[in-house]
Amino acid sequence: MNVDLHCHSNVSDGVLPPAKVAMVARQAGVDVWALTDHDEVGGIPAARAAAAEQGMRFVTGVEISITWANETVHIVGLQIDENNAALVQGLEATRSGRDNRGREIAAQLAKAGIPDAYEGALKYVSNPNLMSRTHFARYIVEIGACRNTSEVFKKYLCEGKPGYVEHRWATLEQSVQWIRGAGGIAVIAHPGRYKFSDTAQGALFDQFKQLGGAAIEVVTGSHTPDQYPEYARLANGYGFLASRGTDFHAPGEARVDFKLLPPLPGNVTPVWHDWF
Repeated sequence: MNVDLHCHSNVSDGVLPPAKVAMVARQAGVDVWALTDHDEVGGIPAARAAAAEQGMRFVTGVEISITWANETVHIVGLQIDENNAALVQGLEATRSGRDNRGREIAAQLAKAGIPDAYEGALKYVSNPNLMSRTHFARYIVEIGACRNTSEVFKKYLCEGKPGYVEHRWATLEQSVQWIRGAGGIAVIAHPGRYKFSDTAQGALFDQFKQLGGAAIEVVTGSHTPDQYPEYARLANGYGFLASRGTDFHAPGEARVDFKLLPPLPGNVTPVWHDWF
């Protein structure tokens, strides 16, 4: 069974509308699919309907941006009630401030020789409340300043570079509380992507578990193949379930697409083990 529990549409920073993402996923052989847009659940109704048309099992989801130890971390919520009032209000509060942040990013990029970045990024934004660094990255690729979005992030948009603007998101406690309050399962997204020491990562996992977090992503498009067994070991060591997802944003943009993402290692318990 091909399960993908981390995907984005143009309701957040993906390129395709939810129905199109569902179609692409199904054509690639996905059997169980979740839409997990950043800090937004508005695409879920269209995604649910499209998944049904495509013959896929659908899982409601969201990816919440949090600040932990002065770093941005993402917490995925699966099997949520997208109409839960506390969750909806929390996500709305998390989204606020993105426009001001976008204008600050553009001002920094202008100083670095990338003019008109706000207007350029805006061309890629479908949801005006969700301007993100990815939209700026696509514009910078468009004008030929970098070859791909990965290069943009390394050169301009990560900490210490000219287009990086810090933003205070929700807290870890808030994110887990919103997800669990909406009947969902909290998952740490792509833990191998964060630049934490082993000690800091252990502290994150400990606090997440104490708050009621249940799983970590083990196989994801943001992990390298050598990280799959590493995070399988950590999942088992901390008693976490294991999740899997491409982190799809656009065709050809990710390291691994729907067809090439490998299955979970056999020694972990999938987060979906008791869903069907």
